[in-house]
Amino acid sequence: MTDISIIVPAYNAEKYMNKCLDSLINQTKKECEFIIVNDGSTDSTEEIIKSYKDKRIKSFTNKNQGIGKTRNFGINHATGKYIMFLDSDDYLDKRACEVMFQKAEAGNLDMVICDFYKEYDNGTIEEIKHPFFENTSLKDNPDIINEDLCPWAKLYKRSLLEDNKIRFVENLKYEDAPFVIEALVKAKKIGKVDEALNYYVIHGNSETTVRDRRCFDILKIIDKIRNLTKDKDYLKEKIDKLTVRMITNYTVQQRVQKDKKVGMEFIDEAFAYLKKEVPDYRKNKYYEGRGFLRRTVEKNKWVTKLYCKLYK
Repeated sequence: MTDISIIVPAYNAEKYMNKCLDSLINQTKKECEFIIVNDGSTDSTEEIIKSYKDKRIKSFTNKNQGIGKTRNFGINHATGKYIMFLDSDDYLDKRACEVMFQKAEAGNLDMVICDFYKEYDNGTIEEIKHPFFENTSLKDNPDIINEDLCPWAKLYKRSLLEDNKIRFVENLKYEDAPFVIEALVKAKKIGKVDEALNYYVIHGNSETTVRDRRCFDILKIIDKIRNLTKDKDYLKEKIDKLTVRMITNYTVQQRVQKDKKVGMEFIDEAFAYLKKEVPDYRKNKYYEGRGFLRRTVEKNKWVTKLYCKLYK
């Protein structure tokens, strides 16, 4: 068994693959394996992966299956005591594995969370810091669930995932959040490294900015999250706030929806879901601190629709 397995799904990543792989093979911690899964790329991604002769790289080539299935494939082939995830257009600080591993081992932790950087196309880098907390559990510190729900910038004990059969949702977009929330719920001990170790690269045409009919997947994802946590009374307020935040984010983002008819349909369904699951959503703490105009748009279906129709 190696110490850490890092799982990297790769799809048409020829522009970024070298930087990603370089950040892995140059880690100060050497006892790692790098599971690179080419998810049906049609560019030179495969050739770039094969050009690396580091024996710690385990590469696989599959037909295009989507990121949920690809990450699950990686988990199933991992042998490390711990697992990390990295997107193929992102990269790690060279000390990431060493620092995260030491934190996990010192505290016998099931999960370790670190801060990260956002790197934009224009070269701007923004550090994203989350409040520090001592080793804890989600029950003792439910605020953890309000931080980012991306699978990267985190270290997971592999036994946590295997013993609880935690896997990514397949065939839906936004598959990250249920995975991370289930891991947080099932983890007995969670720690925080107060240092940014992951570089998250944002592109103008990235998946997170593309809007099409797959926006409806977010309602199925939120439903999965609510079902995962329905018996956790200590999380009710946090999950309601998360529900409002996620739905509000995606209703307002229908302003960039390619098909305005689809956008209007989504807004109708999203507000209907809100009224059903969080009937008093207009009083939710998510809106505290939001400006008057933002609150006015975000709380009202018809104002949201008008805003999205007029947005240029």
